[in-house]
Amino acid sequence: MKPEENKFADVPLRVKTWIYIIIVFALGISHPLATAIFVSWISAQSFFEFSRMFKVHEKPLIPSLFIGVLQFFLFYFLNIENYFVYGSLLGIVVLLYFFLLKASTQQLIGIFMALMVCLFAFPHLLWIRNTSNGLSSIIFVVVVTELNDVFQYLMGKFFGKHKIVPKISPNKTLEGFIGGVFLTIVLSNILGFFLLQTDIITNSIIGLTLGISGFCGDIFMSYLKRKTNVKDTGHLLPGHGGLLDRMDSLIFNAPLFFWILSFLIKN
Repeated sequence: MKPEENKFADVPLRVKTWIYIIIVFALGISHPLATAIFVSWISAQSFFEFSRMFKVHEKPLIPSLFIGVLQFFLFYFLNIENYFVYGSLLGIVVLLYFFLLKASTQQLIGIFMALMVCLFAFPHLLWIRNTSNGLSSIIFVVVVTELNDVFQYLMGKFFGKHKIVPKISPNKTLEGFIGGVFLTIVLSNILGFFLLQTDIITNSIIGLTLGISGFCGDIFMSYLKRKTNVKDTGHLLPGHGGLLDRMDSLIFNAPLFFWILSFLIKN
């Protein structure tokens, strides 16, 4: 079979994995405490994948669990302002630990980026959940972000001809990007009307912003994988790769939605 005829061969496996992702996500946002545990696990798993990607520790599970467990206690006992203070101290301690292990400059850069993602990007999912309209808001931002990835993937499969960033992600196309962002704006208006009770202008701004920002998060992770010569960040999610492969768009979208766009939404 020619590659063109078999380009949708991985879709069934992806769909099957999506079912498990949806179940875990639903459990993870069912209660604020569950979300704190869920985000701490995301951070631990993501740090584990970063560590393997940059080859910074022989047993990456140990520092990953250390970060995840400590982060949960920071979530549990501290408000958002104090979290940033003590989260920064935790990040400094982890960086110093790897520095004393004589990690290379590239490895330290990788650890720094991992800490920014795990300690400061993904926690915004919890803070979104903790707002007064938190359950609807986190469903909105995660569904819009993840389906933006799906839309861009499918539009690229169907219509993609012109490479947009061939040296970083050869499969990304201009047609996939534009089509995906357009469908994301449509989805944002549908979900925004029911979940956030926002108007068409607000929903369109959110959809456009999350569509573009999500694409940038995807490209950011693709760049890191290319620099470290890995195809996927892990094997946790069959058909998708690692957790970071699936959640890369939320690296930018979660903080952006919380800090910049949340003022558009009545919480």
